[in-house]
Amino acid sequence: MLLDYKNDYEKISMGLLSFVPDLKDVSRLQDEMDWYQSKENRKLYLWKSEDTQDIIGVIGVEIGNDMILLRHISINPSFRNEGISYNMLEALERRFLQKKY
Repeated sequence: MLLDYKNDYEKISMGLLSFVPDLKDVSRLQDEMDWYQSKENRKLYLWKSEDTQDIIGVIGVEIGNDMILLRHISINPSFRNEGISYNMLEALERRFLQKKY
């Protein structure tokens, strides 16, 4: 299930984004979190497993007039190779039907 980012999810979001190779450094990771929160057209969404009810993925996008730019996608390594990234992208597509990816 795709969830909107809330400040309550900051630590879990940072933990998931830290799996992205370019975001291993804490200061770089914090800069990226600040970047997402600095404008309305930049969004983070979290993926909650329906089986475990745990938040296991994060997806970051930049929303334009006609399209959505996928900037980051990260999944907890314990849940990789289960097709979750496809589920996340399909849920995002349903949320923004009028946009191109």
